[in-house]
Amino acid sequence: MRAVSTSTGDAPTRGRVLVVDDQRNMRATTAMLLRAEGYTVHEAGGGEEALATLASQPVDVLLTDLKMEPMDGLTLLRKGLETVSQLQVIVMTAYGSIETAVEAMRLGAYDYVTKPFKDGELVHRVQKAFERSKLVSAVNLFAGEFNSRHGLSALVGRSPAMHELTNRIIRVAQSDATVLVQGESGTGKELVARAVHAQSRRNKQPFVPVNCAAISETLLESELFGHARGAFTGAVKARRGLFEEADGGTLFIDEVTETSPAFQSKLLRVLQDGEVRRVGENSAIKVDVRTVAATNRDIEQEVAEKRFRQDLFYRLNVVTLRVPPLRERLEDVPLLAEHFLERANARSIRKKRLSQSAVDHLMTYSFPGNVRELENLVEQAAALAEADELLPEDFPLRPKRLADSNGTTRVPTTTPQPSLAQVVDEAERRAIQSAVERHPEDLAMVAEELGISSTTLWRKMRRLGIRTPASS
Repeated sequence: MRAVSTSTGDAPTRGRVLVVDDQRNMRATTAMLLRAEGYTVHEAGGGEEALATLASQPVDVLLTDLKMEPMDGLTLLRKGLETVSQLQVIVMTAYGSIETAVEAMRLGAYDYVTKPFKDGELVHRVQKAFERSKLVSAVNLFAGEFNSRHGLSALVGRSPAMHELTNRIIRVAQSDATVLVQGESGTGKELVARAVHAQSRRNKQPFVPVNCAAISETLLESELFGHARGAFTGAVKARRGLFEEADGGTLFIDEVTETSPAFQSKLLRVLQDGEVRRVGENSAIKVDVRTVAATNRDIEQEVAEKRFRQDLFYRLNVVTLRVPPLRERLEDVPLLAEHFLERANARSIRKKRLSQSAVDHLMTYSFPGNVRELENLVEQAAALAEADELLPEDFPLRPKRLADSNGTTRVPTTTPQPSLAQVVDEAERRAIQSAVERHPEDLAMVAEELGISSTTLWRKMRRLGIRTPASS
């Protein structure tokens, strides 16, 4: 039987939902409820019909019963995610089948709801699933757009600050002007340099990076300019420098303020003359290189304090690109976290997903280590979390540091006081444990007594480590 779309033909106002249930009355009632909330709803009476709809119609959220014949909800879940990888699935289950619902979430379901459910509870869960669908789509769309337009998918963000930076990259890339990229450690300065190269006319030629802080002063000149055979001990053969390697393309000089004034003088001459002289040779070699330099220091302060040559600063600072720290674009945290989690999932057998509470938790943090710190946090959580859904406790954030009278920072040494979240957790733990003791065999009664849904109760019990007498 062919799946029938119940859409009116207008653009969906809130999203597209596929309701799957072999009980016609239940399916129709659920679909009517969601249509009243503004969703475009498709209906299917079984798994095969639902898969046909997924293959032919755009669907954001799949709402499916678990007990169906001949294809059950778990099989539909698995095949549905194979058909639409970013599909958000909510399973409907009768009370007493919580274990099956947990298995569904392990297989990739976003959420579950227990029958009979309240209308408001179902609408709330569908809305949350749709919001997650939009977030995942935004990550994929932005990465795809940027990759196709600028050759780099890793520069993720839709905040005003990142929008301004992207526009500036596109404009400056069309010229051969020297670029100075400024930003704190971990903000993605090399990604910006690669984006400039990828959008430029030089994008078919080499992009060659070098980190001045990672190479000793004695070797840096040889690394950049090359050397003749016998120029110094160990120079058993002539070697091309990175300027020559980058000929026709772009040379990215990272942490340029870590160099000495003597080296800066030699670098300035190369930028002025467009030619390099290998160490130990007298003749110069012409090079056609676009230079992009970067620093995490206040370079104008370095110039004022005579640690960086003023003439080199002006030569490098033709166009400045400032990469904003993550604390100035916290609205990009959900996009970035999803982006990094997708990369971690691609390298792992178990696929993890972010909870909304974890995203909210991350957005309260200032990220002194910027995007690199967020990436590390997500990869750590994906590797160590026992559950498939990442929760706030899977993201240990560094304590805030205080500045002393000398301006240096220190971690507070006073006895730590419990946070508001810890106080609330302890109060919830006591209340739930007390209710469970009164109704050890009936979690539905526990949820009703506490005034929360069965799903919320299950999540809180899992997060707080509460077990029923039957399971302990």
